[in-house]
Amino acid sequence: MIESLGIGLQLTAIGMGLVFALLAVLWGLMVLMLKLDRAPAPPAAEEQTPVERKPAIEPDLLAAITAAVLEHQAVRRQQAAPAMRTHQPGELPSRWVGSGRTRETRPWTPSRR
Repeated sequence: MIESLGIGLQLTAIGMGLVFALLAVLWGLMVLMLKLDRAPAPPAAEEQTPVERKPAIEPDLLAAITAAVLEHQAVRRQQAAPAMRTHQPGELPSRWVGSGRTRETRPWTPSRR
C-alpha cells in the first residue's frame, strides 16, 4: 500500500514537473519573440514646425451629413426596424413562431419523468 502511494506521488511529481517546465519554456519563447518583434525606435525628431492642415470635410458638408444620419436613425426607430421584423405590425405571429420564441426565452428545466 505504501509502495503504491510512493509510486503514485512520484509519477504525479514528474508529470506536474514536466507540465510546468514546458510552460516555463513556452513563456521564455514568448518573451524572446516579443523582444525580437519590437519595431525599431523612430529617429529623434528635431523641432518640427506644425503644419496647418485643411480639414478633410468642410464644416457645412459635415453638418449636412450629421443631420441626414440623425434623421435616418429617427425614421428607423419609428419603423421599429422593419428589415428585422418577421411579421407586419398589428399582426400576431403564427403559433409555431410564438411557441419557438417562448422556448427561446424561458430557462431550460428538465422534464418530469
